[in-house]
Amino acid sequence: MADLPPDIAALSFEDALAELDRIVRQLEEGRGKLDDAIVAYERGAQLKQHCAAKLEEARAKVDRIVLGPDGSVTIAPADIT
Repeated sequence: MADLPPDIAALSFEDALAELDRIVRQLEEGRGKLDDAIVAYERGAQLKQHCAAKLEEARAKVDRIVLGPDGSVTIAPADIT
């Protein structure tokens, strides 16, 4: 996430997703200047990148408890696909 603007990098997943949703709705309406739409689209792409990275971080932290055949308990990475 090093190439993201600091204001985006500091956002929580929820706040970034909410802003991305606002941008999508604004672009779907098709009102406004083309230059503003391009800037909004670029910011939306950065917000999407940030959200994807946050989701990957969360996925990496999710573990599941595995009970082995001998009764031993281990923690394995979650199989989320």
